[in-house]
Amino acid sequence: MAAADERDRGIHIGEVRGAFAIGDHNTVTHHEHAPGAPGIDAAHEELLAAVRQLREDLARVIETPQVTLLSAELTDAQEEIETTGRTAPGRLGRLRTALADAGAVTGMLASGAAVGQAVAGLLGG
Repeated sequence: MAAADERDRGIHIGEVRGAFAIGDHNTVTHHEHAPGAPGIDAAHEELLAAVRQLREDLARVIETPQVTLLSAELTDAQEEIETTGRTAPGRLGRLRTALADAGAVTGMLASGAAVGQAVAGLLGG
């Protein structure tokens, strides 16, 4: 068994964030996106911005079952875009349906129209 002074001479790396290199003649390239988010295309950036705005607007309206469902779909869509950089077609379809079901509320909100247009653009119409 190694003595305490022999064990303490090694290198210990507990946690590493970002770019680093060990040794001579290394090259490190580090590209950083928003925390946890991969590159997001322009269409998903537009949807993400609209989703965030609509979520803020919905926080100020009277809660109904349709608004609750829409809020949940918006939260899931936001998390998916922030995590993967995109949304699955199934999620977009559910979001479109939730927007339609909450139409009495979202029809009065510019942010509701923006989300609807962004979803339509990603679904192709």
